[in-house]
Amino acid sequence: MKSILKPLLMVAAMAMGMNAVVTLPARATLELNVNKGNVEPMPIAIPDFQGGLGAQISEIVTADLKRSGLFAPIDKAAFVEKITNPDAAPRYEDWKVINAQALVTGSVSKEADGRIRAQYRLWDIFGNTQLAGEQFFANDANQRRVAHIIADAIYEKITGEKGYFDTRVVFIDESGAKNARKKRLAIMDQDGANVRYLSDGRSIVLTPRFSPNRQEITYMSYESGQPRVYLLQIETGQRELVGNFPGMTFAPRFSPDGQKVIMSLLRDDGNSNIFAMDLRSRSTTRLTNSTAIDTSPSYSPDGSKVVFTSDRGGRAQIYVMGADGSGQTRISFGDGVYSTPVWSPRGDLIAFTKQTGGEFQIGVMKTDGSGERILSSGFQQEGPTWAPNGRVLMFFRDSNGGPKLVSVDLTGRNEQPIPTANFASDPAWSPLLE
Repeated sequence: MKSILKPLLMVAAMAMGMNAVVTLPARATLELNVNKGNVEPMPIAIPDFQGGLGAQISEIVTADLKRSGLFAPIDKAAFVEKITNPDAAPRYEDWKVINAQALVTGSVSKEADGRIRAQYRLWDIFGNTQLAGEQFFANDANQRRVAHIIADAIYEKITGEKGYFDTRVVFIDESGAKNARKKRLAIMDQDGANVRYLSDGRSIVLTPRFSPNRQEITYMSYESGQPRVYLLQIETGQRELVGNFPGMTFAPRFSPDGQKVIMSLLRDDGNSNIFAMDLRSRSTTRLTNSTAIDTSPSYSPDGSKVVFTSDRGGRAQIYVMGADGSGQTRISFGDGVYSTPVWSPRGDLIAFTKQTGGEFQIGVMKTDGSGERILSSGFQQEGPTWAPNGRVLMFFRDSNGGPKLVSVDLTGRNEQPIPTANFASDPAWSPLLE
C-alpha cells in the first residue's frame, strides 16, 4: 500500500540537510473528521521518546498536537505500560484502559557523523495496528523541525488534512515605551520558538508578508522618511527596493505565483486605489479607479481574483474583483466596518476584521459573502493571517499596554496565545517549509 504521507515527509525531511526513510503503514482505521461542526479532541498518548533528546522531541510533538485543539494528550502519570522498545507493538489493552485512541512511540539517537536520527511510530490502539512509521536525519540546528514534521505527519494521517506545524511566522516585534516604541521585523517558528530579528529597529517597519517561495518577504519601511516597499531574502538578508511611489503605500502582498506584488497607493488627490506591480518588469497596473478609499488587497489562491475593502458605499465593506480589476462586486453587507480581508489558502473562505458595537471581531465568510461567522471578539484586535492548511488563523490583540499574537481555529473555540518576549503585531504565516 502506498503511503499517503510519503510525498510530504520526503519533501520536508530532505530540506536543510535532512533525509527520510519512510516505512509503508498498515491500512488506517483511525481517523478524525475535522469537517464536522463539533469535533471532540482525540485522546492520544505520547510517551517520552527513547534517547538523550527524546523527551525534548516528544514534548514539542505533544505541544503541537494539543495546541491544534484536535488532540487531547493523556497525562503520562496515567500510563500503564512503560515503553522500552519503541519499535515493538505496544500492549494494546494497557492503552485501551486509559482510553488512548492513538499512541506515538519513538527514539532519538546520534549517528557516527554527528547527525541526529529521530524515528517514530503511530499506533491505532482500538484497531490493534501500526498506522505509520518514519525516521529522519538532521543536524543539531534542526531538532525542532524534526519534531514539527513528526507532528504534521500524525496530524495528516489521523485527520486527512495537511498539518501546519513545520511553518514560520514573520511579525513586528515591539519593545520600549509606548510613546517611543521600537519596531523590528522578526521571524519565529509557529509556536513562538527560535525568534530571529531581520531588522535593527532604527526605522519603523510594517505589514510583512511571505512570498509563495517561502524564502522572501515583502514589507514597508519608513527608513527614508517615506513609506517604501522592500523585498527581503530571509536567509541571506539581501534586500531590494520594489519601487518609489508618490504618496503613501499600504499593505503589499504577493500574488500566488510570486511574480507580482499588489498594494494600495494614496495619491495626491487623497484617493487610495489598488495597483499591481510585476516584479520582473517593474511595470505597474492600476486595478481600481475610485474616489473612495480602496485598500487591503489579497489574491485568491489561484490568482484569478482579489478581495479588498472600500468605503465607496459610505463605510468600509468587502469587495471582490477579477485580478485585472474587472467585475468589482460588494460581498459584505453586515453592520460595522470591515478591514484586512485575506483569502484562505484553501480558497473557500475570506477572513476579516470587523469593528462594530465598540469591539473588534475576527471572522470568516464564504467568498460570495454568505455564511459570515465571528470567531473572536475583543478590544483592538485585527490583522488575521491563515495557516497554510486553512484551518487556523493568527491575529494580534491589544493586551496590557501593547499587542500580542493569538491563534484561533475555525470553530472559534480553540483560542491560543502565541508566546513572544515582547509585544508583537502584524503576523504573517508562511507556507509549509521545504
